[in-house]
Amino acid sequence: MNGTIRANIKPGSHVKIVLKKDQRTGTLTEGIVKDLLTSAPKHHRGIKVRLQDGQIGRVQEILE
Repeated sequence: MNGTIRANIKPGSHVKIVLKKDQRTGTLTEGIVKDLLTSAPKHHRGIKVRLQDGQIGRVQEILE
């Protein structure tokens, strides 16, 4: 699913995000969403979220 649309992501969703420090390399980090930090309904680079382990990044993929 598309990580640029806020309605697709809910707390508890299993996602892959790109951290700020990994934006150049595109390395993805997997985790469970704790909070949604982007308030806009969509964002072209991905919705910003906080994972349960505290890491913050933009959603690139939503896993089933």
